[in-house]
Amino acid sequence: MGLSDLSSEQKQTIIEHLEELRKSLLISIAAVVVAAVFSFYYNEKILSIVISPLTALNENLVVTGVTEAFFVKLKLAFLAGFVMAFPIVVWAVWRFIKPALYPHERKYIYVLFPVSIFLFAGGVLFSYFGILHLVLKFFIYIAGENLETMFKVDQYVSFVMAFTLPFGIVFELPVIVFFLTKIGVIQSDTLSRNRKYALLVIVVLAAALTPGPDPISQMMMAVPVYLLYEVSIWVSKMARPRVQHEPEENQS
Repeated sequence: MGLSDLSSEQKQTIIEHLEELRKSLLISIAAVVVAAVFSFYYNEKILSIVISPLTALNENLVVTGVTEAFFVKLKLAFLAGFVMAFPIVVWAVWRFIKPALYPHERKYIYVLFPVSIFLFAGGVLFSYFGILHLVLKFFIYIAGENLETMFKVDQYVSFVMAFTLPFGIVFELPVIVFFLTKIGVIQSDTLSRNRKYALLVIVVLAAALTPGPDPISQMMMAVPVYLLYEVSIWVSKMARPRVQHEPEENQS
């Protein structure tokens, strides 16, 4: 069925949804750009934070191109801008979803909104403080004593971005599962039965999201994500809508 086969009311509904989607996207993009412009003036402090895991291992970064330093700091500004604007991005997403929910379902947004922000920040911090140092230490150890390690700043920053941001995003899994369970889209039994398929998908996603082809960084991401999947099963069981049974005397 094409667009011409829809009634005028259906067309109007689709147009309204597309307009809301456009507004949500514009809000998200504007928030990230404004936060990135603000962050650009503090890029030296941001850069020192990003490279601190490497300097803790007595390693330095080098610049090999004329414009490399500028584009690295521009990239860092957008990274910091996205992190700073993430609450607004999440709010824009919930703003788009809210009209499609029933009134009793909308109340969950007020709980899931702060939890989403907390989990994203937790995922980024976990990858930065808990895993990034171990991965860098492993790569430097593999290089050995016969090779002098010289890390290019653009490649290092890209590696850190590609390593930390996906953790923040996948840490949203319990929130997504909770919401989908509450509105009846998925069930905890379904998640439990499909553990092996979920593990396969997680391994594939870890291979795609991690910046390097090495199995170490892939395993560092796959293991926490699978643990999050197990947590999501528990969350789904807790969030399962309870069936209200009427008293037996009222059923006679």
